[in-house]
Amino acid sequence: MEEIPDFWRTEVFHPLSVHFPIALLVVAFLFKVVALKYSREVWERGGTVLLIAGLVTLWISVFTGDLADGIVSRKICDPTILKEHENMAWATAWFFSAGLGVDLLRQLKYPIFKNMFFRLIMILLLATGTGTLTYTGHLGASLVYQQAAGVYVPSQDCAEFE
Repeated sequence: MEEIPDFWRTEVFHPLSVHFPIALLVVAFLFKVVALKYSREVWERGGTVLLIAGLVTLWISVFTGDLADGIVSRKICDPTILKEHENMAWATAWFFSAGLGVDLLRQLKYPIFKNMFFRLIMILLLATGTGTLTYTGHLGASLVYQQAAGVYVPSQDCAEFE
């Protein structure tokens, strides 16, 4: 009889960590869009705090994804989807990093960055990052639900659970 593998495997840390940046970064983007319409400080500062928290967890997810890649790439049927998922994750991380960089420059004491042009550049970077984040999530779901990447598949009779 086959034994159930330990839950705390290296490849499991990635799905445990990816949901934080998805939630935080999408809400950060929405805060920044609302801040365009309503110039209240709470939307602007709240969006920045969410952006920082989302970006930290995003880079953690990229790191855990690299760890999982080495394990699941040999077990899945179509590794090209895994590679595209990885490339899109890196693109997402860089779009949000650039967006945060522009946002921080705007909020510091540099008057040149406080105009509407840099605000729109930041929104464009965050919108593109949100789009690539969505597509990266789609590819990740495809890896898990179509190819069982990182998923333990029990035996036909589930005898290992008895």
